[in-house]
Amino acid sequence: MDPVADMLTRIRNANIARLAKAEIPHSRLKEGIARVLKDEGYIKDYKVVETGKDRKALHVYLRYGLDGERIVTAIERVSRPGRRVYRGMADIGRVLDGLGIAVLSTPQGVLSDRECRKKRVGGELLCRVW
Repeated sequence: MDPVADMLTRIRNANIARLAKAEIPHSRLKEGIARVLKDEGYIKDYKVVETGKDRKALHVYLRYGLDGERIVTAIERVSRPGRRVYRGMADIGRVLDGLGIAVLSTPQGVLSDRECRKKRVGGELLCRVW
């Protein structure tokens, strides 16, 4: 089981169903991905919630346009447990010529492709969003 792919699938399914939020089991990596999605404007907000003894959940509040159109058109996993994909700063590339973002796990934390270029760092290419 791939926890990041599970997170992306839950967000994708909630987005297609036009739900207000998606509930995801918490991890620091998933929280970092949610932070990047919020900073780039793809979701409204996220919150870490205690669900029980030593358990946490991540509530991701989805964002829609004025007429209810989806902000997240597509979200796809790139690096998987069976095939890790690493990119240097120069090899990251642009998603849809800059209309989308790539989310990377770097030594400086989880960053968007724009932040990676600004900080001149590369890492594992987790997913693409547009």
